[in-house]
Amino acid sequence: MGIARELVQRAPKVLLHDHLDGGLRPQTIIELAAAIGHELPATEAGALAVWFAESCDSGSLERYLETFRHTVAVMQTSDALYRVAKEMVLDLAADGVVYVESRWAPEQHLEAGLSLGDAVEAVRDGLAKGMADAEALGTPIVARQILTAMRHASSAREIAELVVHYRDDGVAGFDIAGAEAGYPPTRHLAAFDHIKRNNGYITIHAGEGFGLPSIWEAVQLCGANRLGHGVRVIDDITITDSGAVLGELASYIRNVRIPLEMCPSSNVQTGAAASIADHPIRTLAELGFRVTVNTDNRLMSNTSLTQEFVLLADAFDYQLTDLRWLTLNAMKSAFHAHPERLRLIEKVIKPGYQKLISEAEETR
Repeated sequence: MGIARELVQRAPKVLLHDHLDGGLRPQTIIELAAAIGHELPATEAGALAVWFAESCDSGSLERYLETFRHTVAVMQTSDALYRVAKEMVLDLAADGVVYVESRWAPEQHLEAGLSLGDAVEAVRDGLAKGMADAEALGTPIVARQILTAMRHASSAREIAELVVHYRDDGVAGFDIAGAEAGYPPTRHLAAFDHIKRNNGYITIHAGEGFGLPSIWEAVQLCGANRLGHGVRVIDDITITDSGAVLGELASYIRNVRIPLEMCPSSNVQTGAAASIADHPIRTLAELGFRVTVNTDNRLMSNTSLTQEFVLLADAFDYQLTDLRWLTLNAMKSAFHAHPERLRLIEKVIKPGYQKLISEAEETR
């Protein structure tokens, strides 16, 4: 590999697609489960981490999603949501992440009597505490939340209203998630219309477990500003000896710079890509798509953003300049105020990478 892992870990990174309920510390799950009497498949942190990772290596998105039964079960109180959010921020900050949008579905966290607003505010407060603690540790990070509606449920409009209500209180945007097949995003047009009418931001899980129709609906009918995964856009591209031929949908996505929130390890686990080496991220990047690199679910994939970058560097001989390009793509694509994005780009990301590039050159 052309990059030392230590340099990758220190590099300032941006994470746009990371599920709050997919990144819990195993020990936290054990402690929260014990408090409510929830039975787990393992009660030792190391063994539990292995169980999650192995359960998600089936190649099935549906089975992958089943593992969330345990994490969601222990995130049903304000205290639990606060703790999980705070720890998520600290874990990412320690991994060199300087900006994160953490997504989660408030409708799945009401079993103990919380209201939707209670849940959002608990996560908000946990993110704020995590940011304050990270700042004190010398690893500043900006953390915001994306509220997700489940594709198979009927709460999307209510979640969209929640996004608008908390838009100035740490909520970055709106998402829908869950199994794509049989649940097209157009089932929730009223929710998307509400977000658009209020000048909000939309990301949609599309083009992971289902193909081009899912992507087309997300972009052209629902108004997605970003695509969660979007791996299957490669199906609209033909590679020939003389170059690549883009179909109309792929060409449109590239032309209007719709960001692709790609999650390499997760995509391999769910069968959206055969392996890291076969992942279309390299081809899409070379063709000029707005590609970003993400973790999806750090617990389930036993990964971090550092690990995702290392895997790509191994597979495609990426250098720090390539990682910088991917990071700038992500920061440009964030659902965050333009002046703040520029501040992070000019004051944190560019200088941070330049320092590391200079260090790497001095050691050659």
